Formats: sequence, structure tokens, C-alpha cells
Amino acid sequence: MKGIAGRRSRALPKGARLECVDNTGAKVIEIIAVSNWHGHHRRYPKAGVGDLVVASVKKGTPEMRKQVVYAIIVRQKFPMLRADGTHVMFEDNAAVLATDTGEVKGSHIKGPVAKEAAERWPRVAAISSMIL
Repeated sequence: MKGIAGRRSRALPKGARLECVDNTGAKVIEIIAVSNWHGHHRRYPKAGVGDLVVASVKKGTPEMRKQVVYAIIVRQKFPMLRADGTHVMFEDNAAVLATDTGEVKGSHIKGPVAKEAAERWPRVAAISSMIL
């Protein structure tokens, strides 16, 4: 079976605002859509750690504002259950900007990155300073 071990909780619905923790110039982004979301009628699409989302830049440099970008979620506040039985949660919801294939646009990530996101996206693991 492919994917990430354990049950991943998807805690960020469409419309959620996230901190952008890379050095691309975006500060706050809002989720527009979730890639590879196979949902249910009248249910909001939700994303979790390691998911690729389509987002709109709400705050940032004038060149970045109002752009539609792809982003990878690296942290979430809602507790995640890992395969070994531990629960992990972070202080904030955060993402990094990427291309549609998963290449990260920035060259540095501020703060910790969840292990689930680092295992799924090798480019995120390469530029992160701390993996939890």
C-alpha cells in the first residue's frame, strides 16, 4: 500500500488561512482547492500535513499578492496520530510554496517540518532546518 503510515487527520478545509514559512515573499495564503481530493457531495475539501493544495496569496510582497500558487502543508495545529501511537501537534498551520510537481520555490523553511511532509516530498526535507 502506498502512502503514509498511520491515520492522517485532514484538519484544514477550503478557505483556511496558513502562514507561508519560506522565503518567497508570501506571508499568508488561503486554500482554494486540494489536489487529489476525492470527496463527498456537499462536503468541503480538506487537507492535512503533506498535501499539495492550490492557494491564493493574501498577504506578502506586492508582486506575490493575489497570485494563485501551489503549496505543500508542513504543519497543522490539529493533533496527528502516527503509526507508533504518538500524537503530534504544532503551534500553527503552515505551508511552503511549490510547483505543481512538488519542487519547492523557496530556499529556506522557518521552523519545524512534520516528518510526514518530509517523507512525501524530498525537496521539502532537503531545505528544512528541523524535522519532527
